[in-house]
Amino acid sequence: MIKMILTDLDHTLLKTDGTISERTLETLKKCREKGCILVIATARYWIGAERYIELLTPDYEITTDGTLIHSGDECIYSCCFTAEETNGIVRALLEAAPDTEITVAQGKTVYWNSRHIAESEKLHKAVYCEYDKPLKEGGNKIVTELASEDMARSIAESFGCKLQCYRGENWYGFLPKGAGKTAAIRTLAEKCGIALHEIAAFGDDRNDMEMLEMCGTGVAVSNAVGEVLDIADEVTGSNDEDGVAVWLEGELLG
Repeated sequence: MIKMILTDLDHTLLKTDGTISERTLETLKKCREKGCILVIATARYWIGAERYIELLTPDYEITTDGTLIHSGDECIYSCCFTAEETNGIVRALLEAAPDTEITVAQGKTVYWNSRHIAESEKLHKAVYCEYDKPLKEGGNKIVTELASEDMARSIAESFGCKLQCYRGENWYGFLPKGAGKTAAIRTLAEKCGIALHEIAAFGDDRNDMEMLEMCGTGVAVSNAVGEVLDIADEVTGSNDEDGVAVWLEGELLG
């Protein structure tokens, strides 16, 4: 029996144009009325997911690539670097690519050395920071654009941290060792008293693979990358075909 629905946002629950269909919203509402807990699990920073959180009103939000869990205004889990580690990674990134843009998340606050913050759809609430002075607190996640994955891996290995890659992008996320969606899910499942086999998880990208493998039912949308399609228990329609809703209608509401 499925007791928790756990879904990625981009390219999974969201259509390609960034919207959530009325069908999906109604299906999720009916599942919650049947007692299912709704959780979003996204690589986005909290401020980048905020408008979807307001629309979906999930029971829990796993954001920032699994380094944070919130329930409303309450932070119930946070995995972060030390301040020394954070500043060291930022310095290394700037040495490797002096003109690169870097974001550092500290809880719901995101620092960014971009002159175009106001124009950003996802991060218009970020705080401008040139990183000319050390940050006083550690970050949950650090993201930057680099010329190659090899460069990103070299920096990640030198600091003993986890590297996150994203589909079709040269942006790389640096996370504390042991962090990620799976660590957050285990924490949340224990808090809620739900076994992993009672969770249905939906995703599309490489950073969703461990999540889909660890949960009782791992469902890939048909537009997922090949690696995700290969390891998923089931495949549903694409994000533009309301794939998550289609699966839930057939398996939980049918």
